[in-house]
Amino acid sequence: MQEATAGTKSTTRPRMRERLAEARIRGKKQKVLLLLLLPAILYFIVFNYIPMYGVLIAFKNFRMQEGQNFIVTVLTSPWAGQLGLDHFKNFVNGPYFWNLLRNTFLLGCYSLLFGFPIPILFALLLNEVRVRFYKSFVQTVSYLPYFLSIVAVIGMLKMVLSPSTGVVNLLLSKLGLEPIYFFAMPEWFRFLFVSSGIWTSMGMGAVIYLAALSKVDTEQYESAVIDGASRLRQMWHITLPAIKPVVVITLILNMSGVLSVGAEKIILMYNSLTYETADVFSTFVFRRGLIELDFSFGAAVDLFNAAVNILFLVTANYIARKVADESLW
Repeated sequence: MQEATAGTKSTTRPRMRERLAEARIRGKKQKVLLLLLLPAILYFIVFNYIPMYGVLIAFKNFRMQEGQNFIVTVLTSPWAGQLGLDHFKNFVNGPYFWNLLRNTFLLGCYSLLFGFPIPILFALLLNEVRVRFYKSFVQTVSYLPYFLSIVAVIGMLKMVLSPSTGVVNLLLSKLGLEPIYFFAMPEWFRFLFVSSGIWTSMGMGAVIYLAALSKVDTEQYESAVIDGASRLRQMWHITLPAIKPVVVITLILNMSGVLSVGAEKIILMYNSLTYETADVFSTFVFRRGLIELDFSFGAAVDLFNAAVNILFLVTANYIARKVADESLW
């Protein structure tokens, strides 16, 4: 038994040395690539990881004092309750929690449900176009909304949907219908939010799928044509399986942002009449943390939001690994 153990150890050590030697060789070969990656690593360390000590204010009664260092103020601020969880308890038990959760979840789910498959469908349809000029033209036009600022997008949307001068309401008046005050009606907010998001991101979202489609072996399509397969069958049996890994990974990443509904767009779109369906976690954090200067409570809400997003990410990754045999880790 001892001889077997000794033999195992003697074979394991050379293997470890070989692996370390291979890693050193790879490191030397990829030295330039690692140096190119260094600025990005430093960026994330400086702007994403080092500031994370500020998360402490979610567990404290933080009050910024004039002339005092921020780090010192964070460290010397009293804890919010015995375990530092008072802000979380007050938020969950408060009057706004369920409405904020419902609005954030619905906007995130609608954006995922309708916004995720449309770029895939667009890429599949564009891949079937054989006229190169027309294909390039459609791609270029579909990319343009992505490069518009969100302020310009919402401004255009308000102009088109204006109850007095908007194109939509002018058409409705021609049909003898009453004008619709789209931005003053809570029931229209989710549709406007999701549809405008799809319009701006559809073209750029299709890029990754078009890149994956460009690597599909053309001989498979030629064989399918010889076998008499239609375009639809080729798409179902060749194209979709080829891009499945990309689709699954993209879905997992999008699942992690179900509750990450950005405040910028909603602040530009909502008003007091649409709070019922428009107010979400991020806008609540903006008002409570930056306008009312309750930094601790705002940080607690934002941290709660991030924790739920991480839970969505882990769950989606687990399901994808079990069902589709694809995962991030």
